[in-house]
Amino acid sequence: MKTHKPSRRTFIKQSTVAAGSLLLTSQFGFNIMGKATNPDNEIIGHGEYRYKVNKQWGVLDPSKTPVFNCHEMVQDSKGRLIMINDEVKNNVLIYDKSGKLLDSWGTRYPGGHGLTLSAEGGEDFLFIADCGYFLGKDNKWQAQAGEIVKTTTDGKMVFALGHPSTIGIYKPEEKFQPTEIAVAPNGDFYVADGYGSDYIIQYNHQGKYIRHFGGHNNANPEHNLQNAHGVAVDLRNPAAPKLICTSRTENAFKFFTMDGKYIETVKLPGLFVCRPVMDGENLYAGVCWSTSRETGKRIDNSGFVTIMDKNNKVISNPGGSEPEYKKGELQTAFQEGNIFSHGHDVCVDNDKNLYVCQWNANKTYPVKLERV
Repeated sequence: MKTHKPSRRTFIKQSTVAAGSLLLTSQFGFNIMGKATNPDNEIIGHGEYRYKVNKQWGVLDPSKTPVFNCHEMVQDSKGRLIMINDEVKNNVLIYDKSGKLLDSWGTRYPGGHGLTLSAEGGEDFLFIADCGYFLGKDNKWQAQAGEIVKTTTDGKMVFALGHPSTIGIYKPEEKFQPTEIAVAPNGDFYVADGYGSDYIIQYNHQGKYIRHFGGHNNANPEHNLQNAHGVAVDLRNPAAPKLICTSRTENAFKFFTMDGKYIETVKLPGLFVCRPVMDGENLYAGVCWSTSRETGKRIDNSGFVTIMDKNNKVISNPGGSEPEYKKGELQTAFQEGNIFSHGHDVCVDNDKNLYVCQWNANKTYPVKLERV
């Protein structure tokens, strides 16, 4: 892929937007992570996938449009950027590409976590995964059964699916805390129960159960999923589509057929990856934690972004160390600098810029990475 080089007109436009955003940040800058005083204009990434950091993009007045944990973002067919968070004053924020707020809605998703776009008959729809975890009035995390909701892009509900035990899929004692949805070309959708029982549940386009797989108790442990945080449909080979499933605590993506048969594991040492995001031949993911070079243990308030090519080889780690392979095996990657805190999701726009949503990052709005 050729490196994207913005035109002079685009550069001037982006510079004007950045300057206006900087004025806004001076008023509301306390929402930006305090780890780096001014990381803007820093270039991160490797090879052809390098980016200028823009933390002023999308910053809003928190007294009017607050966020809690910015979980996921998608771009719709109109070019708008739609983000979900778990602040019930406005679960969903809709931006234009300059970072201007166009709309906001949603008050019923205290565990607003997963957001997936589905294009159907020329119309866009959203699948929302409410994982059921929310911060109670006592400032302690609480849990309730999660749900999957299909909506229009302006928030009108199409249908909702609750606990799988209601239709006999789960035992009543099995947890259901869904984190992600993927939609196949035929309309089937796959729910990742990443904070619950770690199954991937397949439904048809009407929400009728088909099958489930993954979980913890397979005869072959490679078929198990540990923190099945994300799921995506891989159409890089249209003749043989696959499902990519996150197994975050194993630092891995696992590949399955569309009917749930295990294919392979791609190991990603040091990468606590969230959901896989497909764009052309590449796979992008937020990395929620890095590990210590000294102890090898997971570090809080860390993270970065990872980018993989068509062969599932890591080619860039914006905010992390340069990918290194020895004898065909990826070596452990680490956070470099202090740009991110718990990278949770990556949205790739049609100009190949990235938008990074962060969890547990001091109520930070999305960070834009401008392709250079």
